[in-house]
Amino acid sequence: MKKTYQRLPESELDIMLVLWNGTPPMTRPGIEKVINTKKKLASTTILSLLTRLESKNFVEVTKQGKLNLYTPLVSQSDYQAHESQSVLEKLYGNSLKKFVTSLYQGKKISSEEIHELSDFLKELEDGEE
Repeated sequence: MKKTYQRLPESELDIMLVLWNGTPPMTRPGIEKVINTKKKLASTTILSLLTRLESKNFVEVTKQGKLNLYTPLVSQSDYQAHESQSVLEKLYGNSLKKFVTSLYQGKKISSEEIHELSDFLKELEDGEE
């Protein structure tokens, strides 16, 4: 059975990115230090976001003395795959061609990236034979 994930608001996703890119388990002060290099959030805000992520089963909290340690329960690759499929379904009718076309017409994809994508698709096709 395919696992589904709730779409995270940007602020919660920022916390998850810190956990995914860090070395879990992490403490709230450790997460706060990384977050505050990009944008300033109060300790209480970060704690609220971590509590929400725990209630959504994205993080696990364990106590170590007076500290809470936060560990992601959802991998970055699983979340990315779910979100990518959701965007592809909702916005592009499950058409990868429409998605790539919109990137190209919006000048968000270069000729080099098109060749890279072409080579990748060729590798996928060769792998199925």
